Amino acid sequence: MIVGVDARAAAEVPAGRGRVVRELLRAWAARTDDARFRLYCREPWEPLGERLEWVTVPAHDPLWHLRTARRASHECDVFLSTNSYLTVWFTRIPCAVIVHDLVAFLDGMQAQPRAARIERATIRPALRRAAVLLCNSEATRSDLVGRFPAAGAKTRVVPFAADARFAAAAPDPEVLARHRLDRPYVLAVGTLEPRKNLERLIAAWEGLPDSHALALVGPRGWDDERIVAAAQRAGDVRLLGRVSDADLGALYAGAACFAYPSLYEGFGLPVLEAMAAGAPVLTSNVSSLPEVAGDAALLVDPRDTDAIREGLSRLLGDDALRARLRERGRARAAEFSWDRTAGEILAALS
Repeated sequence: MIVGVDARAAAEVPAGRGRVVRELLRAWAARTDDARFRLYCREPWEPLGERLEWVTVPAHDPLWHLRTARRASHECDVFLSTNSYLTVWFTRIPCAVIVHDLVAFLDGMQAQPRAARIERATIRPALRRAAVLLCNSEATRSDLVGRFPAAGAKTRVVPFAADARFAAAAPDPEVLARHRLDRPYVLAVGTLEPRKNLERLIAAWEGLPDSHALALVGPRGWDDERIVAAAQRAGDVRLLGRVSDADLGALYAGAACFAYPSLYEGFGLPVLEAMAAGAPVLTSNVSSLPEVAGDAALLVDPRDTDAIREGLSRLLGDDALRARLRERGRARAAEFSWDRTAGEILAALS
């Protein structure tokens, strides 16, 4: 079987969907089955062996999707769309689409405007055309079927996983010094954008005793001016920006706790990454986050600043609770595997 893959995000998107694509490619490269892959892109990522061949299609959107679909329809048996609904419109072979979330269709989430417009404009024909819809959580599947009931029969839930390298992460004094973290810290990870709920996190942290810094890892996003202003007013809030994966693992492992009070997530990969690295986790009791965290995190109402503050206070003040969550978190993260995810996607494409 020759599998065509929209692999643009491997080189073009540093986090989020880019991380998902890179992990899938690594997992497929490590497998011993006989599937072969044509990885359509604008810019190749790294060499992945003979079975995974990069195919450069030098075009901007939307022309890239049309040209890629035409090529894949002649060169492949099936196609996996990892980061767009549009390519599926033009293919003439069976296609699977990864459905990451339904944020573009939810009121109050303040999704990136251009991306949301494109998703809303392109999803319906893709849902009709696709043979399989791969949802990353039961919550995403429920959101999809709730809005598009006819899609239900095509859905499969295939959860993501944390990079195995996070499980080997350890605190590193050099990393902490490089990021000027000279005192205990609470860590948050994610693009600075409204859905990540960082304004409430900052407000909650401000009400705690002055014993920890708050470190925010992630690039500037959209509608982020209020987040940055709140961080600058709050005192010891460190805006670290984007960091390398190696540094991120050390930051997870060295954190007093990891806070992820997002308002909505299709999956919430940083929760699993933090757990794998041994960080006690506080996260939201909404969307996919309880499903991903299981009993290995402290869950709070993300719209209640007092609840976030009380959760942080409880975690930071209870050594035994942090130890329990570290142990449960590592065990929970180990239940997810990119090899299993890669295998389940291949099975869905077969």
